[in-house]
Amino acid sequence: MALPTTPPTSQRDAGASDFDNPLAPYGSMRAQQALFDVAPSYGGPAAGYDEFVDGAGNVRPAWHELAECVRDRGRGGLDRLQQVVRSLVDNDGITYIQVDRHGEAVTNGDGTAVPGPWRLDALPLVISASDWDQLEAGLVQRSRLLDAVLTDLYGERRSITSGVLPPQLLFANPGYVRAARGIEVPGRHQLFLHGCDVSRNAAGEFAVNADWTQAPSGAGYALADRRVVAHAIPDLYEQIGPRPASPWAQALRLALVDAAPDSAEEPVVVVLSPGIHSETAFDQAYLAGVLGVPLVESADLVVRDGKLWMRSMGTLKRVDVVLRRVDAEYADPLDLRPDSRLGVVGLVEALRRGAVTVVNTLGSGVLENPGLLRFLPELAEHLVGESPMLATTPLYWAGIDIERSHLLANLSSLLIKPVTGGDPIFGPQLSSTQRETLAARIAATPWQWVGQELPEFSSAPSDFFPGGLSSSSVGMRLFTVSQRSGYAPMIGGLGYLLAQGSAGYLLKSVAAKDIWVRTPTRVTAEKIPATVPVEITAPEVDGLPALATASPTQEISSPRVLSDLFWIGRYAERAEHMARLLTVTRERYHEYRYRRTMDGSECVPVLLTALGSITGTDTGAKGDYAEMVATAPTTLWSLTSDRHRSGSLAQSVERLGLSARAVRDQMSNDTWMVLSSLERALLNAPETPPDSRAEGDAFLASTSTQTLAGMLAFSGVVAESMVHDVGWTMMDIGKRIERGLALTALLRATLTTVRTPGAEQTITESALVACESLVIYRRRNPGKISVAGVAELVLFDVENPRSLVYQLDRLREHLKSLPGSSGSSRPERMVDEVATRLRRIEPDELEDVTAEGKRDALHALMSGIHRDLRELSSVITAVHLSLPGDMQPLWGPAERRVVP
Repeated sequence: MALPTTPPTSQRDAGASDFDNPLAPYGSMRAQQALFDVAPSYGGPAAGYDEFVDGAGNVRPAWHELAECVRDRGRGGLDRLQQVVRSLVDNDGITYIQVDRHGEAVTNGDGTAVPGPWRLDALPLVISASDWDQLEAGLVQRSRLLDAVLTDLYGERRSITSGVLPPQLLFANPGYVRAARGIEVPGRHQLFLHGCDVSRNAAGEFAVNADWTQAPSGAGYALADRRVVAHAIPDLYEQIGPRPASPWAQALRLALVDAAPDSAEEPVVVVLSPGIHSETAFDQAYLAGVLGVPLVESADLVVRDGKLWMRSMGTLKRVDVVLRRVDAEYADPLDLRPDSRLGVVGLVEALRRGAVTVVNTLGSGVLENPGLLRFLPELAEHLVGESPMLATTPLYWAGIDIERSHLLANLSSLLIKPVTGGDPIFGPQLSSTQRETLAARIAATPWQWVGQELPEFSSAPSDFFPGGLSSSSVGMRLFTVSQRSGYAPMIGGLGYLLAQGSAGYLLKSVAAKDIWVRTPTRVTAEKIPATVPVEITAPEVDGLPALATASPTQEISSPRVLSDLFWIGRYAERAEHMARLLTVTRERYHEYRYRRTMDGSECVPVLLTALGSITGTDTGAKGDYAEMVATAPTTLWSLTSDRHRSGSLAQSVERLGLSARAVRDQMSNDTWMVLSSLERALLNAPETPPDSRAEGDAFLASTSTQTLAGMLAFSGVVAESMVHDVGWTMMDIGKRIERGLALTALLRATLTTVRTPGAEQTITESALVACESLVIYRRRNPGKISVAGVAELVLFDVENPRSLVYQLDRLREHLKSLPGSSGSSRPERMVDEVATRLRRIEPDELEDVTAEGKRDALHALMSGIHRDLRELSSVITAVHLSLPGDMQPLWGPAERRVVP
């Protein structure tokens, strides 16, 4: 008799109240069959704890539903599931900047750090309710213990004066910030946010491998992972009903508001980021978006009168709380590291005055010191009278004779960590000569060195690697945030698959895993409602929390943010116009490739010349028409896929993505669905065409079409999903300027020279296609082609959203709506002057032809307006998008990327 797909409802309900008790034999048999069917050779390491199966090879009770899910899907289903996860990761724009072994961002050829896709395993890491109870109690206590240590080290220092902690372990560690002495976080706790890397040893006991207290990362990724995995396997998510992780974001938001100085009536909270080239830029931006607070960089902030302010369209907005993601030593170039471009001048002084709160507080990184962690049990007993519930992986400080002897005798099996900072040394990889050299260094300055036993990791099923279900070593990063009554843990956290070999022992991961914590009572997943303020106990909704309200910040837009939005508008319009022009040029090339004697074939070099004029690059041998046509396939390929070529489709899409990521907290989630598909299509293409012409033509056709569709979708998302505030206005200003520049450059390159009737018609119709105005032109001018008719439609028609006068009208409206607009600012006057010049021209005047066959009036008008629009862009940048002259950072004017 075949077993049913799921147990009867009554049996499921009976077992739902306690997942730590073994299920009925019926469930156990089904789980075992699932394992045997899909991965008959599955098994953890010979020595180690397997999260999925016990020592006898039986699936553990907490994993039964997942095992059945694996069986139901089969190997093919697991492959499809991983593909779904990858697609969702791309659609949500979840990225990670790859870094090399020195911590530097891996860049492309032009020095730009390009984010790669976040790697996420489709199968969650399931934690039983009893295991989580143990983890939670130990984690919360560890946060309290570290908070007590941090308070003491920057306060009374009883741990030093009593002799419990050797002073050199404090003062010689780079995490100790002398300037932070006397700075206190309002409230009961000095440690605000705590990250803790935990794994399970062979005996099944949890141990701490590292504490992260400087600027803990990963919470944003954990929340994003839950959203992706819950969408990828909704049936399993509903069956298991894991405890939600998102209420922790609510707790974090409330804690940030609560950390504000007493003088703050409506606290303004910001997240301070190093910028988009930080390896965890997504994590920072996503967390800011979930919290509903601005994501800022150093250029957005300034200290005046001992207070911290955020720049906003020529005004300043007081900032009360900063969630710091910049390392402490870089936080203030005046009092800390003078070469820092990531901090705010005078921030330390503002902290000393109690005018702003920065969390984690400056100097909290000292708790990551391996020498201090060696003495954590003694410190805990001395300061709070407790012993840590979660053990730390054994540490040996060479400053103690007996421990130094052990360390030196076991160099080949330990991680060696310098107290004074620097990368850990993996003992098993050292040669005999290297061990001798290291031993001599340790003997010379023993207090500088700590040895740590190699971490132990449990294994769990993974679907990340090719070949189906496999057993992989796993770890967890858990998080807590301070509350008035103690510490609130994130239920779950960021799981990860460890890299193989020495990298794994250094906690290097190859992919993330969502952590599902089981509950004694069945939790039903809920559908996403409108986001409304709720209590902290509100359930997770589709992987995202509903948040409490705080001081409104929707009107705040710094020059940096507005500049990125401005260029988003320009890059998006540039890509859309380039996609149209490339499409019509390619079509005309194929139409006349073998009919070059026909009258209309002249359109091909003319359109190629237009491409060169718009992009500012050479599309032929200095204008040689025959050479242009001969090299057209290479030119079209380069202008499509070479992101290093100025004005190319790939460059516009790449820079659009970089600008959007810099202001991710301003963008709708649907934005990433559009941008990710475009980046996949364009940025991975080779820069030279394939040998097969058919393959090359197919790629160009599909890429141009996909880009055009993507840009139209992007315009729709921007128009319908973004609040039309000052940021959206600046984006639309960029769009209108770029549309005007493309239009004037196109008409100047195509219609200012008289050609034969056949060529004139083909060229004019091609230009109208690129302007998205051919259909309306034919309806208004059936069977007739004239420059005056084209000018009437694309230059003077106020009802045509593609016309030049329409762009000028929108620019005038937008500039007048900007905060602080006087009605007579220089940008407004420039737009009025261009509009006045346009109004003085009659369409028929543009038909006039000189003896040389040139339409000089049209050429002069297009050249003049094109020049004025470029100048307008520069003036808007200087007036609205640049730092005020008296607010420059110590190192000089802020550096912005150079844009053609």
